[in-house]
Amino acid sequence: MIRWFFLLVACLLLAACQSAPLIQADLPAREVMRDFAIEARFSLKMERVGEPVQSGSGRLSWSHRNGADTVLLASPLGAGLAELEITPGLARLRNGQGEVFENADADRLVLQVTGYALPVVRLAAWLLGRVGDDGTLLRDDFARPLRLREAGWQIDYAYADESPQALPYRLNIQRAGEVGLTLRIEEWRDAP
Repeated sequence: MIRWFFLLVACLLLAACQSAPLIQADLPAREVMRDFAIEARFSLKMERVGEPVQSGSGRLSWSHRNGADTVLLASPLGAGLAELEITPGLARLRNGQGEVFENADADRLVLQVTGYALPVVRLAAWLLGRVGDDGTLLRDDFARPLRLREAGWQIDYAYADESPQALPYRLNIQRAGEVGLTLRIEEWRDAP
């Protein structure tokens, strides 16, 4: 009986790990999209010379609306890990223990809390394949973003189909030898 119970749990866990199809209904074209919401899975790896590699994974709910962002991070089983709110002039991070940290600059806040420089201010633009003044963008055969390089970061895009207007279902964001972030996007929504 116990063996059947463990077999059932293992099957349920394997089913939960299967990739859900990417949902992207009634969205504006990537070039004109301003506001969005995504549901995604993430994995993050951070490393420094002489220190053990730190890594984690979980779920992410992100709303980008009117230049403001709300990002909710949860463990793979749904327990809240952190909430990051970014508005012009103020960034606030609440961790799973209820501690609140604030800074006028979101990138500095993340550095202050984690000890790692993560470009949270640029992530919304990178998600849509928008390159800054000092960056380069390589496009695929369908004119979609394929690889973006900016300020020492590299972002690689993958798509679920060959539609020229498809939004990415996976992003690999990395700064060699420091940070690697993978987003597996399960749903894109318009956030008017």
